[in-house]
Amino acid sequence: MITKNNVNNAPPVWFITGCSTGFGRELATQALERGFRTVVTARKPDEVKALATKGEALVLKLDVTDQGQIDAAIKAAGKKFGGIDVLVNNAGIGYFAAVEESEEKEVRRMFEINVFGMSRMIQAALPGMRQRRRGCIVNISSLAGLRSAPALGFYNATKYAVEGLSGALLQEVEPLGIKVMVVEPSGFRTDWAGRSANESKKQIAGYAKTAGKWRSEIRADSGKQPGDPVRAAQAIIKAVESPKPPRHLLLGNDAYEGAMAALEELRKDFAAGEATARGADFPKKTKQLKKHETFPIGSGHNRRYAWLTCIRSGGRRNL
Repeated sequence: MITKNNVNNAPPVWFITGCSTGFGRELATQALERGFRTVVTARKPDEVKALATKGEALVLKLDVTDQGQIDAAIKAAGKKFGGIDVLVNNAGIGYFAAVEESEEKEVRRMFEINVFGMSRMIQAALPGMRQRRRGCIVNISSLAGLRSAPALGFYNATKYAVEGLSGALLQEVEPLGIKVMVVEPSGFRTDWAGRSANESKKQIAGYAKTAGKWRSEIRADSGKQPGDPVRAAQAIIKAVESPKPPRHLLLGNDAYEGAMAALEELRKDFAAGEATARGADFPKKTKQLKKHETFPIGSGHNRRYAWLTCIRSGGRRNL
């Protein structure tokens, strides 16, 4: 639960990446309105300067692909506020293309922002959190990190990476008093499907009914998604402030239904292959017992032993 900073009982310090639009901007707005000390970052600081009037804010230029800017931003936050209580890794972009259509340059750029940008921020913020033995890291993933879709293959890959990294990180830092929460929204009225996402220049006719159809529907739905960024930001803040923040925070009806459907698909696939899975290990060795060898059986706190004589039969226990 992060409701106050441990220094003089001051309001918590929230550090949010990608505040120019969408979740980042709404989170920064609500954090400031609640009296939180907030580090508001964007690649173009002029786009977020207006937020500084809403409360105790530090507006910084930050491109999460630039290690120098990351180090400078973490240092500036420490100098002004004494440290970071909540890090929100929100900066991210989309890219729409069938896997075969995808351009490596665009894919690498997306990984640099969505995955390596996030990991750089985590690595920069963790030393201070470890020293104070408290903090919360919020990584914005997506339903696309739980379920794949045509035209989103490489975007899916970045969000699956966010999920995997977050799961390992949680196990590493929870014993140190640091929480990790992954947020998995479905469609929200942000700019993700607008100017924040490029698409492949080459479009192959063979994928028109799969990736092509999905790409067109995503673009057409931009600005009409059912998700409300205001309610999403409220839910994220409430979760961070809760006594036990959830490890996964689904946001949106489509997110919940999609995640549950993905779980059911996995369950069916796994169950159908159970015999094959179990049969892939080396066979378990059966203890070879000598004639007239005895062994104890029984369990429990008041363990009773029944001494049985083993009669050899093919080298196995015959009881």
